[in-house]
Amino acid sequence: MKIKNIFKNTTQMNTDNTEKEPIESANENAANEIETAEELSVEAQLQEDLAKEKDKFLRLFAEFENYKKRTAKERIDLFRTANQEVLQALLPVLDDFDRAMVQIAKSEDELLLKGVELIHEKLRNTLVSKGLEQVEVKAGDDFNADFAEAITQIPAPSEALKGKIVDVVEKGYKLGDKIIRFPKVVIGN
Repeated sequence: MKIKNIFKNTTQMNTDNTEKEPIESANENAANEIETAEELSVEAQLQEDLAKEKDKFLRLFAEFENYKKRTAKERIDLFRTANQEVLQALLPVLDDFDRAMVQIAKSEDELLLKGVELIHEKLRNTLVSKGLEQVEVKAGDDFNADFAEAITQIPAPSEALKGKIVDVVEKGYKLGDKIIRFPKVVIGN
């Protein structure tokens, strides 16, 4: 009987252990699944954070590239128009030379005319070398407010000159693409 009892107890223990093993195994599986889910959740969060940081980096990089392009363009524009104030100050001198040339041409002094022409050309060539260009408008052209400034309107001498430029009072000049002084014109009405 003792052997039977021992056998029964051993069998019962084995049965208890076999019942505990699936429970423990299930608990371990559940714990492993939770750990795996947590790892996947952490990994997904890290991937999301990485994607956000990459996006932030790309935007910052693009913004910096735009800044570099903008400042380079501003620097080039500054170099192009750096002499603008000096050239604008010299424009009245150039106008005076043009008026002097007209008056000297009326005199009979050839040497005076030749000397003033040389100085006038030297000044004009120097200003042109610095980027100054004359805005071309002449009598008979259509008036365009983007390229000329109308100082007055007079009755048109003919029907063909209505709404057109009758006279150019003051020449206009541009530095590069920018007009620094608009030509002053008279328009036929």
